[in-house]
Amino acid sequence: MYILGVNAYHGDSSACILKDGEILAAVEEERFRRIKHWAGFPSESIKYCLKEAGINLSDVAYLAVNQDSSANLVKKVMYTLKSKPSFALIADRIKNKKERSDIPSHLKILFPDDAFTGKVQFIEHHLCHLASAYYVSPFVESVVVSVDGFGDFASAAWGLGKNSSVSVDEKVYFPHSLGIFYQALTQYLGFPNYGDEYKVMGLAPYGSPKYLNEMRQIVQLQSDGGFRLNLKYFRHHKEKVSYEWVDCSPKIGRLFSSELESLLGPTRNPADELTQFHKDVAHSIQKMYEEAFFHLLNTLYKKYEVDAISVAGGCGMNSVANGKIKLATPFKQVYIQSAAGDAGGAIGAALEAWALHGNKSNDKLSAHHDHAYWGPHYSDETIRMLLEERKADLDAEQCTVQYLANSNELYDRTASCICDGKVIGWFQGRMEWGPRALGNRSIVCDPRRSDMKDILNLKIKRRESFRPFAPSILREHVGEWFEQDSDVPFMMQVFQIREQMRSQIPAVTHADGSGRLQTVYEHTNSRYYGLISSFYEKTGVPMVLNTSFNENEPVVCQPVEALNCFLRTKMDVIVMGNWMVSRVAD
Repeated sequence: MYILGVNAYHGDSSACILKDGEILAAVEEERFRRIKHWAGFPSESIKYCLKEAGINLSDVAYLAVNQDSSANLVKKVMYTLKSKPSFALIADRIKNKKERSDIPSHLKILFPDDAFTGKVQFIEHHLCHLASAYYVSPFVESVVVSVDGFGDFASAAWGLGKNSSVSVDEKVYFPHSLGIFYQALTQYLGFPNYGDEYKVMGLAPYGSPKYLNEMRQIVQLQSDGGFRLNLKYFRHHKEKVSYEWVDCSPKIGRLFSSELESLLGPTRNPADELTQFHKDVAHSIQKMYEEAFFHLLNTLYKKYEVDAISVAGGCGMNSVANGKIKLATPFKQVYIQSAAGDAGGAIGAALEAWALHGNKSNDKLSAHHDHAYWGPHYSDETIRMLLEERKADLDAEQCTVQYLANSNELYDRTASCICDGKVIGWFQGRMEWGPRALGNRSIVCDPRRSDMKDILNLKIKRRESFRPFAPSILREHVGEWFEQDSDVPFMMQVFQIREQMRSQIPAVTHADGSGRLQTVYEHTNSRYYGLISSFYEKTGVPMVLNTSFNENEPVVCQPVEALNCFLRTKMDVIVMGNWMVSRVAD
């Protein structure tokens, strides 16, 4: 049985394909469209998934969508009758519902000669998040938690995953949302773009919790572990906040009211300087989120008395909070999948559809996802043809091109370049699923150099100075360098670097002594493991600096995008498969 899962008409639109409950492929639409967080119908992702599976659309039994407009219907009606939101707000919700229900029509346009004869299965948004967290986790039983902005009139849900099912025991409903709190305050700090919350996380270590009392006026914790917003500080529950979700990078209008400025002061203009005030507010935002998140988790541990927890939802991308779960709660095992946000809902929808229609046992539905390499891949021959085609461009940049058939030689040569302070584009195997570059579409550098962050920003990234770069570390060395010794394959947790080690790796040590690590395993990525091992042999440092292979764009997907990025920036070396292209040193 083939099941196609999609996240459509929302940020990070995506698709995945399952065969008898096992994933074959998964990808976000932004990688094909080259527009960050692309929202709309994931047509290119669907095409890729079918191609990778070697099937036609007519072979798909179920198309599972991570949204169900009939979910929480009573809550919606009661809220509408009680709160009387604006007509524009109601009309906007009806329009969104119509777009999502019209998926079969899009399939007819996309595949005019290949009719979809299966069934469309709409699955409630947060159930998809919970399913995406639990079914691919290593646990037979775990608490499951989803926290985000909104989906199907809820902003959070929790329950228990056990064997072949996930329960949804409680929810937090519209208009209360930790995701909206974080997003609104992100806008207040002058970061208006969809997905800018990570900038607040990066800025927070430079401040102090000076405004935590003000944050506690905005977010109010509840005895059941949930939370409520003081709605006088927000607009989303009464007025129509402008949203753009169709065929574009998502855009969201101002979520906070003028009362927030009365509480904290004037909103920062994006062009204004970041002052200590803004850094302190960022720290206080993060602290308030953690306070609410850990209040929920501690309540759930008391309720379920299960040592493992699986986390998803947009707020599941808060790697700073995730890294503190074992320190701030009794949970002993933590799993956050590589696409914890809405993109991951495609996998959750597909797996829940398999639970409903395909699974015939009480066993765990899916194998543990200990890697995220589910995207497109390209042969050395394809890369060779591209390099031949672009020979004039490479000659103009005075590049040398070599084919290194011996993998160990490739690792050794690349590691030597890293030791020399060069910036390396590393393009290998199948593209990563989720927002993080995890060693297949990465830029790698020397973590030992205190100037490497400035070099990277000068040559390629051109991003804010307060944003950190991350370390990829051989799994067996984590305990030597970090205060927690855990598996973090998807760069979804931030740990404190051991104090005595920080001076050795300044390029990946943040202002508060932390690092957002990725643990690397030989059995899941032998080439990346081989590269880091070679660097370790030369330096005694078992890690490299890893950042996404891009320049103010989505992470590169195809070889041509990687080569274009190399040519238009000052990157020193690009390694694609077994091909190494180097700029001749001045």
